[in-house]
Amino acid sequence: MTKKEGTAVNSFYLINEGFKNIFKNKKSSFTSLLTMICAMFIFGVAFAIGENANSVVEQVSKKQGIQVYMVTDATDEEINQLKSDIWNIGTDKIQKVEFVSKQQALEEMKTSFEDNEWIFEGYEGENNIFPVSYIIHLTDLSYTGEVEEKLSQMDNIDDIRSSNKVIDTLIKIARGVRIAVMVIFVLLIIMAVTIISNTIKLTVHSRRKEISIMKYVGATNGFIRGPFIVEGILIGLCAAVITIVAVGISYSVIVEKMATSDALQTMGITLMPFSQIANVIALVFLGLGVGIGIIGSMVSMKKYLEV
Repeated sequence: MTKKEGTAVNSFYLINEGFKNIFKNKKSSFTSLLTMICAMFIFGVAFAIGENANSVVEQVSKKQGIQVYMVTDATDEEINQLKSDIWNIGTDKIQKVEFVSKQQALEEMKTSFEDNEWIFEGYEGENNIFPVSYIIHLTDLSYTGEVEEKLSQMDNIDDIRSSNKVIDTLIKIARGVRIAVMVIFVLLIIMAVTIISNTIKLTVHSRRKEISIMKYVGATNGFIRGPFIVEGILIGLCAAVITIVAVGISYSVIVEKMATSDALQTMGITLMPFSQIANVIALVFLGLGVGIGIIGSMVSMKKYLEV
């Protein structure tokens, strides 16, 4: 038998024994599978919420701006100078600077008071009392406080307005969600490793005499451990595939219903489609399935492979 044929035979043996181990302990294997599915599902939901929280903050940051109102008697030179000063804060913080003229400000007020436009009659041309302003869009909402502080030191600015409380709340929520996802991720790994370890221990215990004989006749630890590692990997992979499908269906149904909500439509916010996060979730779940299967198997076999 060639080396290549020997490797193929060994691989077939390991996979075959791994499947046998699962069916020999149907109840414990099913319990491990179900528990891993539940744990992964919780993580998948938390991950989806976290990704959407980041997406919402990003969408709001693109729309949200700090509005800087200039003094009413500012000259064209002073108006242009302020724009240069704003950009000098740094392109790493400033994404876009949008100029709002007196006429634009007037039109916006008319739009706001659509049913009472007559209030603003007589404010056209030279009688326009609205100041020019700049709307500053940031690259990241976390720069709001720093940018406002620098703006307050500039000349010819009458007022600075931004939704600080809203911005701070969004940032805190996004940060909290990220931390929660990481905590759930760690707890998932610990719980899944423990469950798979205990499941495989039952199989190992029932075959302890067989393992001892194999050790005496010279079988390596790797050869003995192989079928149990395969068993752990198979349980993990099955759980990953089932959970990916379950999360995908659940997420798509929920997003479809939420997309038509008045609140999201009013704010102009869209939720991420599952296809946008599916690849990441699939890779994480498959990695978890294989990794947890290997770790759980090795932990459960340690006692029985000690010389």
